[in-house]
Amino acid sequence: MFPSSDNAFSPSSLFSAYASLTGFLMLFRSMLHDFVPEQLRTYFSTLLDRFFTPKSKTLTVIIDENFGSNRNQVFDAAELYLRSKIGPETERLRVGKTPKQKHFTISIEKGEEIIDSFEESEVKWSYVQSEKEKGEQVKRHYELTFEKKLREKITSSYLTHVVAESEEIKRSLRVVKLYSKDLYVTEDDDGCAGGNWGCISLEHPSTFETLAMDPNAKKKIIGDLDRFLKRREFYKRVGKAWKRGYLLYGPPGTGKSSLIAAMANYLKFDVFDLELSSIYDNGELKRILLSTTNRSILVFEDIDCNAEVRDREADDDQESKNNNNGRVTLSGILNFIDGLWSSFGDERIIVFTTNHKERLDPALLRPGRMDMHINMSYCTGLGFRTLVSNYLGLDGLNHPLCEEIERLVDSTEVTPAELAEELMQDDDCDVVLRGVVSFVEKRKVERSKAKESVSICNDDDDDDDEKQSVCTNGMRNRKKQAGRRKRRGARNVNARTYLQVGM
Repeated sequence: MFPSSDNAFSPSSLFSAYASLTGFLMLFRSMLHDFVPEQLRTYFSTLLDRFFTPKSKTLTVIIDENFGSNRNQVFDAAELYLRSKIGPETERLRVGKTPKQKHFTISIEKGEEIIDSFEESEVKWSYVQSEKEKGEQVKRHYELTFEKKLREKITSSYLTHVVAESEEIKRSLRVVKLYSKDLYVTEDDDGCAGGNWGCISLEHPSTFETLAMDPNAKKKIIGDLDRFLKRREFYKRVGKAWKRGYLLYGPPGTGKSSLIAAMANYLKFDVFDLELSSIYDNGELKRILLSTTNRSILVFEDIDCNAEVRDREADDDQESKNNNNGRVTLSGILNFIDGLWSSFGDERIIVFTTNHKERLDPALLRPGRMDMHINMSYCTGLGFRTLVSNYLGLDGLNHPLCEEIERLVDSTEVTPAELAEELMQDDDCDVVLRGVVSFVEKRKVERSKAKESVSICNDDDDDDDEKQSVCTNGMRNRKKQAGRRKRRGARNVNARTYLQVGM
């Protein structure tokens, strides 16, 4: 069959050997096909493939857009998460924007890949989209590729990390809503509250950075809010509803509304503004409160203006006389914020504002109902320094007039709203600051005269006609000044404030 060694490498001998081998293989194949069953042939073929094909060291996880009949939460989380991982090496991107969005939405196009790292391990993301065929919907999915040895870490820790990061991104991009029962519900409202709440976007610019407040006070409030957000399991373990109560009290014009807006913008919580005077009875109050959403701030402004919350004993007496009277009572409010109904919903913040803390029933003020009391005081020199930075863009330490104003502000009672109005009078900083000096000096004189008139009124000599006249005139002037300050404070809703925190 094979040629002799002398002609082993001649062309004719090689061709003869090739022809003989080919004939043998064809005969063997024919015999294998005729005598060996197909199942056995398939088994040997698969065995040979496994033996000669090198094993892959990577594993690919498919994350479809839908999971059964529901939307796949992991797919949505990956879509948000990967937007923050787009780098300069990406060649194709998708860009979109809806009419209500303030910023463009950027995501990767099909076929693009993104490399991510997690705990010193590397993974690869790719976006896959099927071609649209007639009568069929486009199918989308993400492919997550990584080394097989990382399977446990990726399918547990890493995917959990992706979902958590996407929730944080979603929270930072969320548009805060301001809800009110006085607004009509329209088809354009994209909020999710029930109970016929109407809403608008809360575009109040107030933040903790722009609030004129003592750094320690700001740190205390922010720390309390952060601690509240992280203590879900703690509240569950100790058997308390996951909520927090804040009481903001102080004179008009000290920025209570601005602080509420700053809290909402910081937490990305919706705000529900509730007017107790527009609610018929406790039953309606309960239905309205139950229609609010989680992660929200429920605001009762000027709570001292509602007689129902001043005296619980009088409230109970009136209820016992006529149980059919339709009205909101203090007991009804307390039952929601600290009773059995308080367990409804999670991550709720309840805020009461008042100009007169002393008028409120002590039952409303105790911890568990109003956990943190924040005194919105008159402005101080440090608070004025922040106002100057906000309104004039100046560092108060670098302007000679600012030091004088700070000393004047520390020695008299003037609200941040009043100072903010003076800081807006002119574009020339020197002119504005000289005007502020005159204003604060005038206010200091007025305060001194008011205190003198009070001192005269409290004098033991009640028969002195001159003193009685001074007392009467002083009281009349103080009422006029208070009225002017109240009207001026109402015009300056966006005024910054200095806060003094008390527990």
